[in-house]
Amino acid sequence: MSQDPENIKKQAKEHSDKLAKLGRELGEIQFSYKIEEKSTKEYWHQRIVDFKKYNEKGIEYYNQVYAMMNLVNKQDAQLFLLRISKFRQISKTLTESMEKIRENPSIVNSKDKQQSQWSKEIKNQLTEQSNKCLRHEMDMNTVFREFYEKELKKILE
Repeated sequence: MSQDPENIKKQAKEHSDKLAKLGRELGEIQFSYKIEEKSTKEYWHQRIVDFKKYNEKGIEYYNQVYAMMNLVNKQDAQLFLLRISKFRQISKTLTESMEKIRENPSIVNSKDKQQSQWSKEIKNQLTEQSNKCLRHEMDMNTVFREFYEKELKKILE
């Protein structure tokens, strides 16, 4: 830490306050990665809108985490920035899968015994990408919690 410890403490507190606010906003959105077998275009349109809103706020939240980490450990912060980038990529792929389903919502109907191989693959991609997003977010949150305990907790106290 080459900066003044009091200045770092002040900045960490500001970032912490912003992070808490963003966390509350993210919690209010209440997006679930669970895949529903709804086969209407309206449902999938709304699902995409909801995910984009959630994802935008999530990226904002994780960028704030990065800024906070960067105050005390630039190397760990850079690694976290890579995680944010990967989250963006996974989210983009998930959105693309949802767009395909919105165009043809019967894909998700598991009761349809005559589903094409293409439909099954799209549905599997959706499930896979949704699970990847969820796991990646959980991993990012774990990394930050561990970093907080190790590096930030003592600064903020």
